[in-house]
Amino acid sequence: MATIGILIETEDGMVKDTNFGVLTAAHGQGDGTIVALMLDGSADGAKEALGKYGAGKVVQVSVAGADLSASPDLKARALAAAIENYSLDALLGLASAQGRDIFARLAALMDLPLASDCMAVDVAAKTVKKSHFSGKTYATVKMSGAVVLCALRPNAIDAVEAPSDAAVESFAAPVEDPGLVKVVDVKKEAADTVDLTEAGVIVTGGRPIASADNYKILSECARLLGGTIGASRAAVDAGFAPHAMQVGQTGKTVSPRLYIGCGLSGSVQHFAGMKTAKVIVAINTDKDAPIFEKCDYGFVGDLFDVVPVLTEVLKEKL
Repeated sequence: MATIGILIETEDGMVKDTNFGVLTAAHGQGDGTIVALMLDGSADGAKEALGKYGAGKVVQVSVAGADLSASPDLKARALAAAIENYSLDALLGLASAQGRDIFARLAALMDLPLASDCMAVDVAAKTVKKSHFSGKTYATVKMSGAVVLCALRPNAIDAVEAPSDAAVESFAAPVEDPGLVKVVDVKKEAADTVDLTEAGVIVTGGRPIASADNYKILSECARLLGGTIGASRAAVDAGFAPHAMQVGQTGKTVSPRLYIGCGLSGSVQHFAGMKTAKVIVAINTDKDAPIFEKCDYGFVGDLFDVVPVLTEVLKEKL
């Protein structure tokens, strides 16, 4: 009977939707309690949302007299103490920028193996599923540690509701800050942007977008769908978009519910970064473009004609 912990991430005090897929991954893996661990945000405020997806306990983790947000090493130490206190068999979380940082520190601190960017996890068998060679193969990896540490790719697992009457607890970790690293400032992106790797919807522009200014056309469509915009390597190399927006083998790997590719040829390198999208829509003037062999829905047409029409339809329907 496994007891599984989930490291919950928040943004502006709100629980990220991508946490719910991680809770779903934990649900049903034995009859043990799912313990949601919160290093920031409010456990009381998150109780309803987390309980809706199977959390049995929502724990506010703190360290007396310390600001956890200022020290990633202190966060790792607090998590290690929580793992021991709640006798966790596994700790799952998101392979986000924050998750990768904390899990790596935690693994080093506890001398445990870490599996990151995973597609699935089996706690009882101590195995994880990982993608290799740009998504061409998948491997089942056996974990050898006493506690399974696994960071799952955002959106890799569809969230499924599993209502539970979650209890709220507080845990004051008896640890001290080693003082190795101190966060002095955090610069956030614009309030209307969504992290590319965690977005549920991505609208990506290729070289035919022709200029940075033309991304406004895609931005409006993405905003209506509650998503964000991406770029192909060709668009980035041409100076139309920053590398942070690049999707593909040399950019970011994403797993959105919906991926709309505008003016993308469908190169192997780009497809490697978004092949796990649940639904792929392609817009291209070339009916023989390789992307039409890989998409679920395709529009043969100019993105400057198709996207504005799509945007107007969304405005009417949403």
